[in-house]
Amino acid sequence: MRPREVLDRHEHEGVDTVGTTLTPEFWRQFAVLLVIATVVTAVVSAALDALVLRMRVRRTPQRPPATQIVRTHRPTRGTPVHH
Repeated sequence: MRPREVLDRHEHEGVDTVGTTLTPEFWRQFAVLLVIATVVTAVVSAALDALVLRMRVRRTPQRPPATQIVRTHRPTRGTPVHH
Protein backbone atom coordinates (compact mmCIF):
# COMPACT_ATOMS: atom_id res chain seq x y z
CA MET A 1 0.00 0.00 0.00
CA ARG A 2 1.15 3.48 -0.71
CA PRO A 3 1.36 5.98 2.19
CA ARG A 4 -1.42 8.16 0.76
CA GLU A 5 -3.87 5.24 0.70
CA VAL A 6 -3.09 4.44 4.33
CA LEU A 7 -3.67 8.06 5.33
CA ASP A 8 -6.99 8.21 3.44
CA ARG A 9 -8.17 4.98 5.00
CA HIS A 10 -7.45 6.24 8.53
CA GLU A 11 -9.21 9.55 7.91
CA HIS A 12 -12.47 7.87 6.86
CA GLU A 13 -12.30 4.80 9.04
CA GLY A 14 -15.47 4.39 11.08
CA VAL A 15 -17.05 7.56 9.64
CA ASP A 16 -20.15 7.30 7.49
CA THR A 17 -20.04 10.34 5.22
CA VAL A 18 -23.15 9.48 3.20
CA GLY A 19 -25.95 11.97 3.81
CA THR A 20 -24.11 14.16 6.29
CA THR A 21 -23.86 17.27 4.12
CA LEU A 22 -26.67 19.78 3.87
CA THR A 23 -27.52 19.72 0.20
CA PRO A 24 -29.46 22.32 -1.76
CA GLU A 25 -32.36 19.85 -1.86
CA PHE A 26 -32.38 19.81 1.95
CA TRP A 27 -32.54 23.61 2.10
CA ARG A 28 -35.37 23.69 -0.45
CA GLN A 29 -37.38 21.19 1.56
CA PHE A 30 -36.56 23.04 4.77
CA ALA A 31 -37.79 26.33 3.27
CA VAL A 32 -41.00 24.73 1.99
CA LEU A 33 -41.74 23.12 5.36
CA LEU A 34 -40.97 26.38 7.17
CA VAL A 35 -43.40 28.30 4.95
CA ILE A 36 -46.08 25.62 5.39
CA ALA A 37 -45.65 25.66 9.18
CA THR A 38 -45.88 29.47 9.25
CA VAL A 39 -49.05 29.50 7.14
CA VAL A 40 -50.67 26.76 9.21
CA THR A 41 -49.81 28.63 12.42
CA ALA A 42 -51.36 31.86 11.10
CA VAL A 43 -54.53 30.10 9.89
CA VAL A 44 -55.02 28.21 13.16
CA SER A 45 -54.40 31.38 15.16
CA ALA A 46 -56.97 33.33 13.13
CA ALA A 47 -59.52 30.53 13.46
CA LEU A 48 -59.07 30.33 17.22
CA ASP A 49 -59.32 34.13 17.54
CA ALA A 50 -62.60 34.10 15.61
CA LEU A 51 -63.91 31.26 17.76
CA VAL A 52 -63.05 33.05 21.01
CA LEU A 53 -64.61 36.28 19.73
CA ARG A 54 -67.80 34.44 18.79
CA MET A 55 -67.94 32.81 22.23
CA ARG A 56 -67.50 36.19 23.95
CA VAL A 57 -70.27 37.76 21.89
CA ARG A 58 -72.65 34.96 22.81
CA ARG A 59 -71.83 35.26 26.52
CA THR A 60 -72.55 38.97 26.83
CA PRO A 61 -76.04 39.49 28.23
CA GLN A 62 -78.55 40.89 25.82
CA ARG A 63 -79.64 44.38 26.76
CA PRO A 64 -83.34 45.12 26.78
CA PRO A 65 -84.42 47.40 23.96
CA ALA A 66 -83.88 51.03 24.83
CA THR A 67 -87.00 53.03 25.58
CA GLN A 68 -87.29 56.59 24.47
CA ILE A 69 -86.87 59.05 27.31
CA VAL A 70 -89.25 62.01 27.22
CA ARG A 71 -87.91 65.07 28.99
CA THR A 72 -90.25 67.74 30.20
CA HIS A 73 -89.21 71.30 30.82
CA ARG A 74 -89.13 72.18 34.51
CA PRO A 75 -89.41 75.86 35.36
CA THR A 76 -86.45 77.26 37.27
CA ARG A 77 -87.15 78.76 40.68
CA GLY A 78 -84.37 81.25 40.73
CA THR A 79 -80.65 80.90 41.22
CA PRO A 80 -79.63 77.78 43.12
CA VAL A 81 -77.69 78.54 46.27
CA HIS A 82 -75.14 76.11 47.64
CA HIS A 83 -74.51 76.18 51.41
